[in-house]
Amino acid sequence: MKKALHFGGGNIGRGFIGKLLADAGYEVVFADVNPLIIDALNKDKKYSVRIVGDGVDKVEEVNSVRGIFSNNQDELDREIADCDLITTAVGPTVLEIIAPSLAKALTLRLSKNPSKKLNLIACENMVRASSFLKDKVLAAAANKDLIENNIGFVDSAVDRIVPPVGVDKDNPLFVTVEVFCEWIVDKTQFKGELPEIEGMITTDNLMAFVERKLFTLNTGHATTAYIGKLKGKATVKDAIEDLEIKKVVQAVMEESGEVLIKRYNFEREKHLAYIQKILKRFTNPYLHDDVDRVGRQPLRKLSPNDRLIKPLNGMLEYGTSHQATVKAIAAALKYQNSEDPQAVELQDFIAKNGVEAAIKNYCQLDNQAVIEEIVKAFNS
Repeated sequence: MKKALHFGGGNIGRGFIGKLLADAGYEVVFADVNPLIIDALNKDKKYSVRIVGDGVDKVEEVNSVRGIFSNNQDELDREIADCDLITTAVGPTVLEIIAPSLAKALTLRLSKNPSKKLNLIACENMVRASSFLKDKVLAAAANKDLIENNIGFVDSAVDRIVPPVGVDKDNPLFVTVEVFCEWIVDKTQFKGELPEIEGMITTDNLMAFVERKLFTLNTGHATTAYIGKLKGKATVKDAIEDLEIKKVVQAVMEESGEVLIKRYNFEREKHLAYIQKILKRFTNPYLHDDVDRVGRQPLRKLSPNDRLIKPLNGMLEYGTSHQATVKAIAAALKYQNSEDPQAVELQDFIAKNGVEAAIKNYCQLDNQAVIEEIVKAFNS
């Protein structure tokens, strides 16, 4: 049996990537620091996934799984020595944390068997996450050329809503996911043979799909959360069912969609249908998603290469409409959450320096006309 080592035993790891790998015939070894998850994986060797939405409500069992502690270097060395694939779903900040351990384990593997290629796919909500991880691994590696020549760091675009839920101590591995899922990988970055995994789509134009997801799902999700927060909505579903909010969210996604259509020659009718599919996903009654979870870390989401400012820069590049997107950015700048350090920092900065300075500092916009539009929307 083929073996995959997956970093991240959380809901996304178990409900999305881990399940696809197990369904494809892999033994899946989850690497995590949570003893509750690791102990349960090693005790049960299986878990259940509830798949819901669009008329579907079913439970499927995932088998041939176990766990190791990701902070145990000896365990990592043993598992990486003979694994066939490495994947991650840990979040962008954790990638940097695991990079030195990966560098050591990969170097040890290659010192014993340099001819056996290995691929690593970081499945994160981040543009070019595998390339980011590669840079961190190489920076920590003693023999950079050995890793560069034999380890494929394959970028991907992933899309599946997995709502956070409280851990059931009696069944800590059970997870609920939406029926929709999409995992697209850059086939040009693999070393050796491409793995055969049902549900994994290969492409030689990954950025088209990365930006389609970023500019549609992520942009729409964030807009729903920030405007929903301003209108006192608790969940994404509550917010998108408000017709005024839905109208703005759809307008934002259509504005960002115009950039995609021009940049990648997407078919207009197909992309508009994709937008409607995303809007429908937001109303899934099974997925209770708090606006504060979706809106958290506003500084990251207002950064130049993320879901609000990157589409806006595309609109400015192509000279297309951006009025609704300006409203979404203004709503993000107003986001308040005392439990989110980035939201606290943002509001403190605005209080001391003004919203225009915040736009220039965090969004790194230099187009004065659009800055003034955002300020006007913020003040209104």
